[in-house]
Amino acid sequence: MARSLSSLLMKGVAGLPAAHSLRTAVAGSFYHHVMTYSTNVTDDPDTHEDFRPTSKLVGSDLSNNAIVEQDVKENPVMIYMKGVPDMPQCGFSSLAVRVLKTYHVPFGARNILEDSELKTAVKSFSNWPTFPQIFIKGEFVGGSDIILNMHQTGELKEKLKDVTANQESKE
Repeated sequence: MARSLSSLLMKGVAGLPAAHSLRTAVAGSFYHHVMTYSTNVTDDPDTHEDFRPTSKLVGSDLSNNAIVEQDVKENPVMIYMKGVPDMPQCGFSSLAVRVLKTYHVPFGARNILEDSELKTAVKSFSNWPTFPQIFIKGEFVGGSDIILNMHQTGELKEKLKDVTANQESKE
């Protein structure tokens, strides 16, 4: 009885117009189009200004390469990471930030996920393919694994000594 009832119900549902689009969704074409996402919004006049993506680098006459050079020169410690220090978006970036924060040194940070051209510029500047990338006193040091190793051996403390001393003298 239950089997015939469910069979009858399925036949009734299959005859409804909405069931056709449901079958299309299961086949993949409708489902595929629904799941297409884009983070690039054109200058669509129907999109409110508050919801358009912004680049913090827009309005600057500097190229991405010049911005990377400026960042590394102006910040004693600079990290290019996925996410921001208060909310890293990958475990390696999170690890690097935690290690740097143990030394209480000020550091600059840029989220490379916000700008793919900046990400490419950083890779070419350091000649290193992965992120995070940490620069200390203008020198490319490496990623989270290298920073962690330097921390464990005491080498990072020595490298950051000047930065820490400068910070304490300012306070």
